[in-house]
Amino acid sequence: MRIAANQGSVGWMNLLRTLRTNCDSPVTVLIDLPFPRLESGLTSVPQTPDCPMTHVVTESCIRCKYTDCVDVCPVDCFREGPNMLVIDPDECIDCAVCIPECPVNAIKAEEDLDPNEVRFTALNLELARGWPSITRTKPSLPDADDWKDVAEKLQHLAR
Repeated sequence: MRIAANQGSVGWMNLLRTLRTNCDSPVTVLIDLPFPRLESGLTSVPQTPDCPMTHVVTESCIRCKYTDCVDVCPVDCFREGPNMLVIDPDECIDCAVCIPECPVNAIKAEEDLDPNEVRFTALNLELARGWPSITRTKPSLPDADDWKDVAEKLQHLAR
């Protein structure tokens, strides 16, 4: 399938979001001017559970909930829980702009997860289904600085 898109940045993001819902279809995307002309041979568009996650929020976010990542996300893929953020894999377009924004390095591409962090892939998927979208930066939790260097925080996750 070949798709031509000249819909501006919002239209482009909506197009990618639409493509992500059809994981098994081979897709070639052509973006016509005024945007750069790209021909990427997308052979699959990641989506869970049959396709891999794109980016994952890991344990470092628990009890901190810094929201610096939210403002830079072009598709509003973050979901907010009581003491952690997660990424909705159906919304994430794998742009990676959120990764350097996290002050505790809690966001990683799935392929960069350490073996002990792989469990957060399923956790992000599960929690994203029930938590509301967050689209604006908010203050971190009051004791975030006390928790930012603590390891093994999963038992403190509030659902």
